[in-house]
Amino acid sequence: MFTLRTESQIKRKQNELRQQQQTLITRLEQSESNEAREALKDQNERLADRIDLLEWVLNEPLGSYHA
Repeated sequence: MFTLRTESQIKRKQNELRQQQQTLITRLEQSESNEAREALKDQNERLADRIDLLEWVLNEPLGSYHA
């Protein structure tokens, strides 16, 4: 069973993910290993995708995709 989230819950999650992303970016800047840097970049991409998805949920487009 799915539970719908309120706008404020979505915004809180979005802010939480942005904070995680800032921490990740700091770690990325301080990383000396190429392997670690690549892993952090991948994590950053996934976080960015999640943030974008929440942004879309908050600003759901109007109309039909197939119109």
